[in-house]
Amino acid sequence: MQNLGIGELAKRAGVGIDTVRYYERSGLLAPHTRLPSGYRRYRDLEVARLRFIRRAQALGFTLGEIKSLLKLSAQRNVAQVKRSAQAKLADVERRIKELQRIRDGLADLIAECPGHGRADECPILCALGGEQIGE
Repeated sequence: MQNLGIGELAKRAGVGIDTVRYYERSGLLAPHTRLPSGYRRYRDLEVARLRFIRRAQALGFTLGEIKSLLKLSAQRNVAQVKRSAQAKLADVERRIKELQRIRDGLADLIAECPGHGRADECPILCALGGEQIGE
């Protein structure tokens, strides 16, 4: 078990010191101990926890969801962890469908726009303004 300062913890986890402090303020991470001088001291366990947080964020989990996952992990509630991951996947799939709809709408507008002429006849500007061409 190592006794790390905040700088070494941040370096090992590949994050900035401000990120570590932010996670502490958010209740996701706590120093193992504090020296009488107030300096934070961490162990390898906190390094692993910080990496867990970063990986979960990379998968799209919010900090609130990560806090729940950490709690479930401590409780060893694998069934609920799976349900949480399934809910996140459903949310991601919903957002992908919405982004595909937006992409298709933009592609249609771009295809309709000649790229020259009068602004009041531009399909993109008309669609954004809620107008039909020629109104």
